[in-house]
Amino acid sequence: MKIDLINSVKLAAITLSFLTLAQCKDNAAGTEEKKTEATNEDNWEVLFDGKDLSNFRNFKKQDVNPKWVVKDGVFTLTGGGGGDLITKKQYSSFELKLDYKISKEGNSGLMYHVSESEGTPWMTGPEVQIIDNVDGHDPQKSGWLYGLYSATIDATNPAGEWNSMHIIITPEKCEHYLNGKKYCEYVKGSPEWDKKVAASKFVKFPKFGKETKGHISLQDHGNVVSFRNVKIKDLSKK
Repeated sequence: MKIDLINSVKLAAITLSFLTLAQCKDNAAGTEEKKTEATNEDNWEVLFDGKDLSNFRNFKKQDVNPKWVVKDGVFTLTGGGGGDLITKKQYSSFELKLDYKISKEGNSGLMYHVSESEGTPWMTGPEVQIIDNVDGHDPQKSGWLYGLYSATIDATNPAGEWNSMHIIITPEKCEHYLNGKKYCEYVKGSPEWDKKVAASKFVKFPKFGKETKGHISLQDHGNVVSFRNVKIKDLSKK
């Protein structure tokens, strides 16, 4: 009877040891998972924190025109004359995410690899179109690379509602997504790219699409447009 009691105590101790070890491993795994998630999140740079436009300025200016208004975690171009915004930093390879809301009949755009060597951002930087797809006054649709690459789908929400844009720009491949749907892909500077540029209005602008690093620009096309949740991941640092 005494031996059985001793064996029972030993068995309980061994079982407890195994349970403790397993729990420690689980905790370690959970900690590692959280560290990984935190590290991935830390790779994103917040360009708009919902409070101010300190990471932006107007094209060829040092400040931001007051027609770009920040309110309730959103920044809005309240009417024409606010001027194109550009990021203070320049980027080469990057991943960018933002939400936009365009007004009825509205038009805007996002340009990348923008240089201030020309009169407007679109003379150097390719433009990802932002427009009211239903009532906008331009055949180019949201998510298309203006005048160069189009899409056969339309995943946009109507004017006045939020849309999520996601673009990836690298020397190997560029991709556009709207509301989780892939719109197009291309290689900037490839023979196909050069052929399309040569057949477009941009052939008149010798610096168009030539930069491999530059500002990101949000366009003043004279219409009300809002943005939120703007963040970027610099892929050149990998």
